[in-house]
Amino acid sequence: MSRVELPIVGITTSLSADGDGTRQILDRRYIEAVERAGGCPLVVPITDTREALEPLIDLLDGLVIIGGAGIIEGLAGELPDDLPAEREARARADRWTLELMGARGRPVLGVCYGMQLINANLGGTIYGDAQRQLGTAAHSPSRNQGREVSHEVEVAKGSLLADILSEDLPSSGRMEVNSFHIQAVEHPASSLKVSARGSDDDLIEALESEDGRLIGVQFHPERLAGTPWDRLFDNLVARSCA
Repeated sequence: MSRVELPIVGITTSLSADGDGTRQILDRRYIEAVERAGGCPLVVPITDTREALEPLIDLLDGLVIIGGAGIIEGLAGELPDDLPAEREARARADRWTLELMGARGRPVLGVCYGMQLINANLGGTIYGDAQRQLGTAAHSPSRNQGREVSHEVEVAKGSLLADILSEDLPSSGRMEVNSFHIQAVEHPASSLKVSARGSDDDLIEALESEDGRLIGVQFHPERLAGTPWDRLFDNLVARSCA
């Protein structure tokens, strides 16, 4: 029986916030989202050397960079007390992974921290605390008495994101998303363009590269199964097949 060839999509991992951070963890919803889209999910480890990552990256057709803690690269302002900086071991491995995927010209979807990492790695800047620095409403349940936060984003006309969502995007361009972030993009890198903003506060909610290889979203589409946001993973897998 012939083997079914599925595009291999790497998914990065986090380090546990408790204890000494020796446990690598991954929300299974990322795996389910890639699988639903027709990809073969492959967990990407946090390695201590770039060389140890390279053979694994050679296997990948696409990549998801998952959410995480605080970004300090490209930081504008300070991280608040309730947002610790991402552990250096993970941040370093994520940078290597992103750079190696870029050298191979392969597609990447960045989620929340993942979008911020892409932006900072390409020369953009990140607010340490958007709520404090800009006076926005809380964008994280941790600052909303544990209650979920949702709001609308306005997708830019003519963007790749608008094209991805075209079958479900209303004429207003507005779509509802969840929200779990404290930081936010201040200035996009010169090689990225804004493809969505918060409808109420104008915060940058999505970025994309001109060629569509890089897409970043500030919200968590893996937690929105069964909604049009599944199409972000569909697009990633489709590009991974190309």
